[in-house]
Amino acid sequence: MSQHPPTHLRAQLDELKAAHLYRHRRIRETPQQPCTIVDGRPLLSFCSNDYLGLANHPDVIAAFQRGAERWGVGSGAAHLVTGHSAAHHALEEALAAFTGRPRALLFSTGYMANLGIITALVGRGDTLCQDRLNHASLLDGAQLSRATLCRYPHANTAALDRLLADTKTRMIATDGVFSMDGDLAPLSALTQLAYQASAWLLVDDAHGLGVIGRGGRGSLDHFGLTPDATTILMGTLGKSFGTFGAFVAGSEELIETLIQRARSYIYTTATPPALVEATCVSLRLAERDDWRRERLQALIARFRQGASQLGLTLADSLTPIQPIFAGTAEQALRWSQTLEAAGILVSAIRPPTVPAGTARLRVTLSAAQTDADVDRLLNALSKLTTAI
Repeated sequence: MSQHPPTHLRAQLDELKAAHLYRHRRIRETPQQPCTIVDGRPLLSFCSNDYLGLANHPDVIAAFQRGAERWGVGSGAAHLVTGHSAAHHALEEALAAFTGRPRALLFSTGYMANLGIITALVGRGDTLCQDRLNHASLLDGAQLSRATLCRYPHANTAALDRLLADTKTRMIATDGVFSMDGDLAPLSALTQLAYQASAWLLVDDAHGLGVIGRGGRGSLDHFGLTPDATTILMGTLGKSFGTFGAFVAGSEELIETLIQRARSYIYTTATPPALVEATCVSLRLAERDDWRRERLQALIARFRQGASQLGLTLADSLTPIQPIFAGTAEQALRWSQTLEAAGILVSAIRPPTVPAGTARLRVTLSAAQTDADVDRLLNALSKLTTAI
């Protein structure tokens, strides 16, 4: 006789614990900032995506408060009902101007944006090529679309070229900056391959916007690539921009198609207008304050130099995402727990988020951190490596 459903679930949870893959939620008691209190303990955090330090910026907070006074707390409905406010429209226009695209469209999350883009543009009978290390939302979008998914080895454009020769590909999708490794996609080559194949190129630049490119315009700008009608840019607002939500930027026809066909846009409540007002301010700060990116690059260089001197295995990343490879999930978890005992919070990233055998500590840096913060992390890592 088969197990009752709750018993079956308990057995699966026990298996995750035995494999060191069980995940725990933590309770943070402070705003998003380097020095935080988590589960009642003061910790120095190196696992936030608040790369520019804008999540707790006073100007962004003030804009949110003013927005709440004007708009209230909730949006009340989906964009296509009564949820699309003048604030939403102004932010879309600002994002279009920022990215150099004709139009932009707000989504509630980056996950929903990727699902919406892919399912609106490809379907059964189409072929979609993706980098093997793409974010889960891109892969899930492919499955939901029912298109044929072909995955090429990470950043291997020669392998992609061979795939394109054997298939009629309608879309190529890639992270701009890969969220777990911190390296950049070969966008110049991908743009050319997409053009030759007459295919869409979807770039998820959640971790590139704000961080690299002129004024933080992201990975495509970093490579000097100018906007074109077949390149789709997806960006999130909860990382470098410090608030919440996501957007898609592209041609007039693309945006209108997504409004008509992207189910994750049509059938969800719009983000609160007050939050949108805050994002308008954080977008201006991110574009204007080049010193935040300069500060971030200085901290990245400081960390990489120190980690190299300690003999740690790092990824080829010049972005705020600096993984330290542990190999097994058990080792990554042990390292994370040891650092936490020293007052430093760094998440252990384990399968299925990353491939088996590549578990790691995912160190992320922020312009809000100090040299002393990075030095404290390096000092803790030195003791960690001594104990290994």
